[in-house]
Amino acid sequence: MPAQRKYPPELIERGVRMVRELRQDDPGRSGVVRRVGEMIGVHPEVLRHWVRKADAKAGERLSSTNVDAAQLRRLEQENAELRRVNGILKAAAILFAVELEEGKGASITY
Repeated sequence: MPAQRKYPPELIERGVRMVRELRQDDPGRSGVVRRVGEMIGVHPEVLRHWVRKADAKAGERLSSTNVDAAQLRRLEQENAELRRVNGILKAAAILFAVELEEGKGASITY
């Protein structure tokens, strides 16, 4: 078994900070951990572990599935509300059209 490699705390902090900054600048971009790991000379999985550990320690870690699920629920609720409002507007349009037709007929007939 190979000996564990110790990294200085400054390198760990720098790597975590770089990953966080790059993710903040472009959240949809993939491969951030790999690129930062290559730049500082650390295996990407080691760096990924550091980032997860720092996020958990700071209490910032929300899994993307939780965020996605919450956003999906919000969008589904918004969609249901829009469908309800759309149904009300359609019913009102039909009601007004019927009233207009009745008004035309009433003014023509004496």
